Amino acid sequence: MEVRFPTIRLLMNVLMLLVIVAEFSDSQTHNSGFPQVVPNRQQFFQAEPIMISCEGLNGLTGWRVMKKMNGDVRTCASTWERSFGPCKIINAYPSTDSGEYWCENGEIQKSNSVNITVTESHVILELPVYPVIEGENVALRCRKKDANSNYTAKFYKNGIFIGSSSSGNIMTPSISKSDEGLYKCSIADAGESPESWLNIKATDFQAHGSSQPTGLIVLRSVGLISLLVTFLLSVGLPRCWKHKLSLETTYSVHQSTLACSANPEVPPDFHGTLDVVEVSWLTRLYRAFRNTVRV
Repeated sequence: MEVRFPTIRLLMNVLMLLVIVAEFSDSQTHNSGFPQVVPNRQQFFQAEPIMISCEGLNGLTGWRVMKKMNGDVRTCASTWERSFGPCKIINAYPSTDSGEYWCENGEIQKSNSVNITVTESHVILELPVYPVIEGENVALRCRKKDANSNYTAKFYKNGIFIGSSSSGNIMTPSISKSDEGLYKCSIADAGESPESWLNIKATDFQAHGSSQPTGLIVLRSVGLISLLVTFLLSVGLPRCWKHKLSLETTYSVHQSTLACSANPEVPPDFHGTLDVVEVSWLTRLYRAFRNTVRV
């Protein structure tokens, strides 16, 4: 006879789902809260297409793409009534499409903003729209309009020359906060790109004190601890009860009153109550909990 605990098993499944949701939420924090810009860069040639979208931001619909140019704030669309949905710019121009873009939802929520520069120059510097996480590798590409061959490009940070490349690309490995600044590039006989700001974001947990959001840490820790305890109860209690009943029918009344976990006269097979699958799951849960505590 085996005693089952459907409520405990259901709770275990719910807690497992809770932990998965927490992990998924953590993985989505990068670039969250920003409009989506396609292609993902800050600079564009004149007459290039650009699409800016807010749909699905924070799991909501009904966002409007807003923009600010020369101090003038307006919707990306021509009219307020038509401003829902993505902002599709077929032919971008410096005077009408360069500026700061963000999302608004009924004047209640406002996203972070991104800066887009449309230029008449024949050279642009491709920088990511969104903040770059410290420790990532960042490639800066100096792009020449209508160019099909390699060319030598020079790169500058805050007006200071930092290097050149015959391929038009320069790699910055393991970027840090000190790499943040205004970048531009130039190509001989083609011109110079506009300047754009490379934004560096600190990692979620650092040695100098910054850490993951408190709510996420609590959610993950409580979920994993509860999951571990619930798993032990769902596996240990039924088996302990099963063997207690077995002892009552096999041994004397005196032997059956002893604690099933501390009885030196318990048959040897009693101590092997967890099968291979359960031990494997228990090991994985312990490792997940240990890694969470280290965070």
